Amino acid sequence: MAEGSTVLGKSIQVRGEISGAEDVTVHGKLQGSVTLKESRLTVGPDAEVDAELHVHDAIVLGQVKGNVTATGRVELRKGGSLMGDLNAARLSIEEGSAIQGRVSLSGTKE
Repeated sequence: MAEGSTVLGKSIQVRGEISGAEDVTVHGKLQGSVTLKESRLTVGPDAEVDAELHVHDAIVLGQVKGNVTATGRVELRKGGSLMGDLNAARLSIEEGSAIQGRVSLSGTKE
């Protein structure tokens, strides 16, 4: 695991606002908002996230309900689902994932 990362375990439930400058991995339940403008949010396969996300990158293997804004890449992996509007520079969708909402891609800014 990379230094400067935070993991919220399966039994952890968070309600409120998360913000910071390090990568965050969620395996539990999260409600509220997440702001990680320079970092990556990983939503584990058993995670349930009901939040507005403002991140650099996102990897979704679990459930996300809420709008997602990513300045980098969003990856919807097999088993992952997103219900909400997505605005990202890049998007990757694996077979076996689901997305419901509007998608806006701004293209690569690098």
